[in-house]
Amino acid sequence: MAERRRLALLLPIASVLLGLLAWEAAVHIWKIPPYLLPAPSLVLRTLAENFGSLAASWWITVRITFTALALAVGTGVVLAAVFVLLPFTERAFFPWAVILQVTPVIAVAPLIFILTDDTTATLLLCAWLVAFFPMLSNTVAGLRSADPGLRDLMRLYGAGRWQLLRHLLLPAALPDFLAGLRIASGLSLVGAVVAEFTAGAAGRESGLASRILEASFRTEIPKMFAALLLVSLTGLLLYGLFEWLTRRLLGGWHASQR
Repeated sequence: MAERRRLALLLPIASVLLGLLAWEAAVHIWKIPPYLLPAPSLVLRTLAENFGSLAASWWITVRITFTALALAVGTGVVLAAVFVLLPFTERAFFPWAVILQVTPVIAVAPLIFILTDDTTATLLLCAWLVAFFPMLSNTVAGLRSADPGLRDLMRLYGAGRWQLLRHLLLPAALPDFLAGLRIASGLSLVGAVVAEFTAGAAGRESGLASRILEASFRTEIPKMFAALLLVSLTGLLLYGLFEWLTRRLLGGWHASQR
């Protein structure tokens, strides 16, 4: 078992390292200029040289991402509980949730910016819009997956809606909730970055998307790749964090983690 775990850890690391080595070799063999495709070594060197300015923007992006994710979790779980306990509310309001999901963020971000005239509020709202629906739909599916026999038994013994939710529906929904959390965490990051691109945010109090835009306008392609690297690493860290949380909460009893 321990050998299998080590292998599962080493395989993705080896895959990433081989990909980076192939990228480095291709740049040097075909003499690709850095303004077209910088080598990974140049990207890392540029990241180290510009880490101060990029780290400040990275923190802004991370803060918006986690705030939007927290809002998506809170609103998604509450609405999912209301939809399951009061089915008529789902029939009335679920179409609005679908509309929010299918409306492209890139189309509504300029409108939100006009209405709020606040860049941070615009980015936060756009990131929330992207992350909200996976939390809602996954949590609704999880709440509905509770054993009908156990639900009838609890009602037979006089359990109220709150007791039913707390002792049966929420534990049953945990695997689906965590799956939605992993999806929503990445989408909240994507929403924050895309919204910043669309809103055209700039200045010192702006996130990584602004650094990417600035670098592309100045043809500083290695710096652009360095900012992209920070975005990618943030997404990987978010996924790894919630994957670890899933294993901690489900590893001892749920079939998906065995």
